[in-house]
Amino acid sequence: MIRLASLCLLVLFTATSFAPATDDTKAGIQFTEARWADILKQAKAQKKVIFLDAYASWCGPCKLLQKNTFTQKAVGDLFNKKFINVKMDMEKGEGPALSQVYPLEGYPTLLFIDGNGRVVKRVMGYMGADDLLDVAKSVK
Repeated sequence: MIRLASLCLLVLFTATSFAPATDDTKAGIQFTEARWADILKQAKAQKKVIFLDAYASWCGPCKLLQKNTFTQKAVGDLFNKKFINVKMDMEKGEGPALSQVYPLEGYPTLLFIDGNGRVVKRVMGYMGADDLLDVAKSVK
């Protein structure tokens, strides 16, 4: 019985571990990982707005945004073209300092910030792909 269970686990592990990567993993928003100061410089140089997903690791709606909304192809297509995309845990790393600059009332907070560090749009809470696209299209 133990041998059979071990074999089943091995087959399951092999099937899930070595599955070929699909293009769907790149369909959504591609977030950059850089220091905030560098992101601001990049936004200014490229004349782009920063999209900041200000989240907390324990936040359920934040996890739903990441799983259901940010992964949508239409969302990724627009956001990857129009914005510099950043997600930041506001309770770790540079997050606490950023939350002093950009005070938050709750999670998730989605900020659109220009290269000078000014918030041009702020929305809070979970939203589906269509609503997020509408918000993004309203950002000038």
